[in-house]
Amino acid sequence: MNRCLASRFCATRRAAALALGLLAFGLAPAALAQNQPRPFPANALRGALVVVQPPVIQLDGKSAQLSPGARIRGTNNMLLMSGSLLNQELLVNYTVEPNGLVHDVWILTEAEAAEKRKRAGE
Repeated sequence: MNRCLASRFCATRRAAALALGLLAFGLAPAALAQNQPRPFPANALRGALVVVQPPVIQLDGKSAQLSPGARIRGTNNMLLMSGSLLNQELLVNYTVEPNGLVHDVWILTEAEAAEKRKRAGE
């Protein structure tokens, strides 16, 4: 009686079930997070961003600069490179470092853009 074939089949089946369970367990938080509003810091300002030539940007038509460790997050909260946003006017929330450089930028969804937020100079 050869038991190797049966044990291989069972082991393969168990591994597939385990992989499927881990996949479902890993995707559950991502599915739940899609409808969660992004928490912006209280000091975040609203503005229109145009990336001119990284790290040089314009915020509401005024020249500014991204900090060396600046993070730009898209509408799906994934990091974007500033070079991929050249010459696009985007409505954003952003924070400024104490030395005046723009550090965190969030490109807004339509729902987030509808919320009221303080602009620079107000």
